[in-house]
Formats: sequence, C-alpha cells, structure tokens
Amino acid sequence: MKGATGPSLQPLSGWLGVVPAVRTERHFDDRVVRCFAVRPTSTHALLAEAVATNPDGEAVVCGEERLSYRSFDEIVNGWAAALAELGVACGDRVALLLGNGSAFPALLFAVLRLGAIAVPISIREQAAGLAYMLDHCGAKVLIHDVDLSERLPAPSATARLQHRIALARDTLARDMMSGMMTGMCGGLHRPGLSTAAPTAAKIDEEDTAIILYTSGTTGRPKGAMLTHLGICHSAMHYQCCMGLTARDRSVVAVPMSHVTGVVALIAAIVRVAGTLIIMREFKAAKFLELAERERMTHALLVPAMYNLCLLEPRFERADLSAWRIGGFGGAPMATATIERLAEKLPHLQLMNAYGATETTSPATLMPTGETARRLDSVGLAVPCGEVLVMDDDGREVPSGMEGELWLRGPMVVRGYWDDPAATAESFVAGFWRSGDVGSIDREGFVRVFDRKKDMINRGGYKIYSIEVENTLMAHPDVIEAAVIARPCPVLGERPHAVIYRKHDRATSEELARHCAGLLADYKVPDTFSFRSDPLPRNANGKIMKRALKDALSSAIDGPS
Repeated sequence: MKGATGPSLQPLSGWLGVVPAVRTERHFDDRVVRCFAVRPTSTHALLAEAVATNPDGEAVVCGEERLSYRSFDEIVNGWAAALAELGVACGDRVALLLGNGSAFPALLFAVLRLGAIAVPISIREQAAGLAYMLDHCGAKVLIHDVDLSERLPAPSATARLQHRIALARDTLARDMMSGMMTGMCGGLHRPGLSTAAPTAAKIDEEDTAIILYTSGTTGRPKGAMLTHLGICHSAMHYQCCMGLTARDRSVVAVPMSHVTGVVALIAAIVRVAGTLIIMREFKAAKFLELAERERMTHALLVPAMYNLCLLEPRFERADLSAWRIGGFGGAPMATATIERLAEKLPHLQLMNAYGATETTSPATLMPTGETARRLDSVGLAVPCGEVLVMDDDGREVPSGMEGELWLRGPMVVRGYWDDPAATAESFVAGFWRSGDVGSIDREGFVRVFDRKKDMINRGGYKIYSIEVENTLMAHPDVIEAAVIARPCPVLGERPHAVIYRKHDRATSEELARHCAGLLADYKVPDTFSFRSDPLPRNANGKIMKRALKDALSSAIDGPS
C-alpha cells in the first residue's frame, strides 16, 4: 500500500453484509482514493486465505468433477510448477483462450501465483484479433482449447509466442495438469520437470495481474490493466454489498474470460471461500436444472438470460428456493421480467450492477430491496468508489442533471497496456471517463441514459459499431456502412447494418459471411438494409445515425 493518509473511517452501511472500514490512500503515483483498510494484498492471497479457512469446502464443481479448496490448490500449484519450468516468471504474459471449465480458474491462479500476467481471451475471437492481442501484449505462452487450434494465427504472426499448449475441454483439471507435467500437452517435454510448487512471487498490489482486451473505437482493442489492488477491492465490494459467505454456491454461466466471469464470480467467490459451479455454456433449461440440483444461492447474469429462463417451461416447477442473490448488468431489466421473478421467487434479491472492464467490474450496485422501486437506476457507488457527472468542459453538473459519468476508486485500472495515448485520453486524475451519459440524484442513485460512443449491447456483449463498419467497408461492393442497434425483446439489442452498395451486388448473406470470417460471431450484423443513395450526413460530414434509427423503427413498426 502506498501512503495511507489517515485513520480508519467508520464503516459504511446500507448493504447486505458488513462493510469493512475504509481510509484514504495514495496509489499509482497521483491517485488519492478510498480503500479498505484491511485487505488481501494480491490475488494469490485471495486463494491462500480461502484454502486456509475452508480447505475441505467445495471450491469448484464442473460436470462430474468436484474439487475441495485443498485439491484445487494442489492443481494450481502443479500448473504453476509446470509454467515455471517453461520459463514463465514475474511479469510475463500468459494468454488463456479457454472456454468455461475447471482448468480456467486453476490456470488463472497458477499464472498469478508466479507474479505473471494472465491474458484471458474470448473463445469467440477470430484469428486476426487473436494475432493482434497475442502480439500486442507480448504473450510468452498461449494455453487454448484443442478444438480452437485451427483458428489460431500463424506462428509468423506471433513471433514472441514461445509455447502453444492445447487442452482437451472434457478432461478433468487434475488430469490436464498431470498431462502437462509428463510432457503430454502440446508435445512438450522438459527433463527433470519438478512437481514442487514454486514459492509465490513477491508482487506489489499495484502490479498488473490481468490484461483484458476491450473493443476499441478505432477497430483495435485496448488492453485494460487490472491490478491486484483493483481485483481484491472488487471482490470485497461484491462480498459486502451482496453479503456473500462460504455458504454461497454460485453458478458461472457467463464467459469466464470476461470481467464479470473473472472478477464478479471467480475472484468474489474465492474471496469468501464459496463454491463455483461452472456451466460450459449457458442454456436456460440446463441452467435451471443445475441451479436446482446444486442448490444455487447466487448468480450474475445479463437480463437476456433471465428472460430465457422465464420462457422455459421448467422455470415454473423448478425448486429455486436456495437462490437468494440475482445480480444483473450490461442492460436494463424489463419491468415485466422483474415482476415475474418476484412472483415466482419472492425471496430473490435482484441487484443491478454497473461497471466495465476499466473499473474491474462494479462501479455501482443496487442495494437490496431497491430494484423494484428504482428501475431506472443502476444503484449507488460501491463503498470505495466515486462517481461524478461532468459536462463537456470537465465541470461537475448539479444533482439530477445529465453529463458524462466519471468513475474513480482503487478498482479503476491504471490504464491500457502499451497505449499511452488511449490512457491519457480516457483517464483524468484517477477518474475513468466512461463515455456514458447519466445523472446522480440527491440520494446518490446513479442513472445511465445513453452511450456517447456508438455501442450496441447484444445480451451483455458490447459491440462498437465502428469496428463492424470498418469490416463491412473492406468488402469491395460496399461504399458506405453504418451499424446501429435494432431492438430485440430477448437480447435487448442486435446489430443492424445499413449499406450503400455498388450495383446491388452484395447480398445480406454474402456480407454476413464476410463479417463472420473477421469478427467474433456476436458482432456479425443480424439484419441488413440497403440504400440506393449515400447515407445521410450532417454539416460536419458525420453520418446521422439518429435518422437511420428512426427509419429502422418506422420500418419495424409499419404505418400507423
């Protein structure tokens, strides 16, 4: 910790659990932020404390595999030893191109034990994006699902990558680790490979622990540097605001490679020595079956997942009486969804969460019991967080007035990996400029109205329109392209492309195939419309997307 500036303050209140005392500290040279006075000093410490306090408790459940914290820690130590033998050391980057499974958290904590930096990447990413991320972060090792091997970029595109290790997804985590230890994974053979767990690396809590790539408005993703300080604070925010304990059993149905999976679920549940119940992929019927069988108490889903559960016939007969916390974020929750959930599950506490990769997950959370009364709000700032509403000149606006949301706290990342220009543009005196337009009322409840950037929210997956537009413009028959949000009752929004094309040659099917080869699947436009004249532009030459959205809305609604 850097420069504590005063005694512990009186603990805050208003959440489900006890909020630890906070104090003001200086971090990252020039940031002065509120911090928990007593906290783990590294992500490795999160796991070490869980093993010490609950060694025989269930840590991970994945299919038929059940691991206690003691067993899970042994696997982590084995992976750490194997990675150390490959030369992975403090500060090295290890990329994880893995779907949900027990290997993901085990490898994550193995990398962090060595003081190395984990780089989780979505399994939906395509070869071009993978090549950029692996090269940009300078990854030394890539560990990937074997069924993704054909999608990997050519070795010439990742010159600094020294090892590629393929894992079979259906293999138990212990067997995967043993396979690598004996030279069975990726054809590796290291004579004299030791199974002794290396001593946990000495790191500073301000050091980068994880790099998560976010979509960039220029088409190039930015690598947000999540620190040990930020991850530990976010885990504690979920602990105290949601009242999490070792008795909680959380189903992980969102991708573990996203900030919600890696921080809101893995780190938060390990913080309280609870149980992670892993779904390889979300299917509503299987989620309900798993939740009932495992007596799930906690989940964090996007609203679309709740809607899909409500559409399942099994929902009406499932015994979900153990489910007490239902977190959601990424999009607003429809009133009808909240009402139906309350009717079937009156004991379920729905809690809206607002944050981003740059805030290491939550910046605000909705206090228990407030969701139904404040449907237009994303809650209060987390105990160590601050939210300001600023105008375009960088001045705070009065309560209730709208402006850009600026977010600060120990959980805000220090910047973007090897991108000082983007860091300087997005961070001001420790505040991250979110690009979201919102307000704060007199009681401190935050509202988010719109996005300054042209972002589409497809069931919690964020899509920057300019990235899709640049891809479409690469097609020889496309003259102009604009990508806008098309309303969807289940996913919230879907990407819709408006195309000005040459000679009516490019079809919807052809353009979708073109995008599918270059973009993650959720970014590919679901629908297209074509124009015979240029797209409308304002006096500054910018495409008038509002006019395009109005035209799409009229086409969907039809004549009145």
